[in-house]
Amino acid sequence: MLVLRATDVLRALPMAEAIEAVKRAYQALSAEEAEVPLRLSLPVAPHEGVSLFMPAYVHTSQEEALAVKVVSVFPHNVERGLPLIHAAVLVLEANSGRPLALLEGGALTAIRTGAASGAATDVLARPDSRVLAVFGAGAQGRTQIEAVCTVRPIERVWLFDLDRACAEALAADVAGKGPVPQDVRVAASPREAVAEADVICTATTSRRPVFADEDLKPGVHINGIGAYTPEMAEVPPETVARALVVVDSRQAALAEAGDLIQPLRAGRITEAHIHAELGEILLGRKPGRTSPEQITFFKSVGVAVQDALTARVALRNALEEGLGQRVTW
Repeated sequence: MLVLRATDVLRALPMAEAIEAVKRAYQALSAEEAEVPLRLSLPVAPHEGVSLFMPAYVHTSQEEALAVKVVSVFPHNVERGLPLIHAAVLVLEANSGRPLALLEGGALTAIRTGAASGAATDVLARPDSRVLAVFGAGAQGRTQIEAVCTVRPIERVWLFDLDRACAEALAADVAGKGPVPQDVRVAASPREAVAEADVICTATTSRRPVFADEDLKPGVHINGIGAYTPEMAEVPPETVARALVVVDSRQAALAEAGDLIQPLRAGRITEAHIHAELGEILLGRKPGRTSPEQITFFKSVGVAVQDALTARVALRNALEEGLGQRVTW
C-alpha cells in the first residue's frame, strides 16, 4: 500500500486536474452512477468537535473509484496551534476492495473543496469576471483563490478574515504565485471586500452571514463552501432568495446546508428554489446562468464522490512520479 503525505498530495494533485476530476464526480452523482450514503456525523461534544465518515463508490463507463474519508473538525485546534481539520482518505481497489493507498486528507480536502468552487465558477460565473473576494484566510481560503484564478482571468483578489494578521499573511504568501495575480489586498470590512467582486467565496465556519446582501454588485457569482451544518450560514437569506441556487447534492444540501435550511424554515424559499445540481448543468440537463445581471449561488457541503475521484487522480500521478512511501499491508 502507498502512503502519501500532505506534500505528496500537493505535488500529485494539480488544481486544474482536480477541477476536472470534481466535474466528473458531480456528473456521476447526478447521473446516478455513484453510491454515496449521507455522511455519518459523530459529535465529540466535550471538545466541541465532530468526526465525519464519508464513503463513495463511483462507477461510470470511463472509470471506477472506491474510497472512504474520515475528516475531523475541531474548532479549538487553532488555539492549540493545530489545524482546524484533520483527515485521511483510504483508497480501495474497486473490483476487489483491496486497500491501495492512504492519503493525508487535509491537503486533499482543501484541494478538492477549492476545485468544487473552481468547477462551479467555470460553469456559473460571468466569463468576464476579474475580481475575486474570499472570506476566510485558512487552508480552504488558499485553495479557493487558486481554483477561481485557474478558471477565470482574475486581476484582483480581496481577502477578509476576522483575524487581519492571518489575512495579511495569506495575501503575502499567494500573491503572484501560479494563476494568482500580484494584486491581492486585505479588506478592512466585508463591504469593501464585496463591493467590486465578480466572484465571492465564503470559506468560514460562521453562524451568521459574512456580508450584506445590499453590498453585492449585479451578476456576482457566490461559492458557499464553509457552512456544513444546519446551524451555520455564511450567505444572507435575502441573497439566497433572489439567486439562482445550484448545489453539489440536493440530498446533502437539504440535510446539512444551513444557508438553505434556515431560509427554508423561515418560509423565504421552498425546496423548488434549488434550481439544479451542478452535475445536471454539466450534463446539459439544466441551464446555468441566463443573464449577465443574474446572481448565482453555488452551495456545497462536500460529497464523497469528490474525494474518491480526486484521490484516484492523486494516486495515479503519485505512482507515475514515484511519490509516497510503500508499506507492506
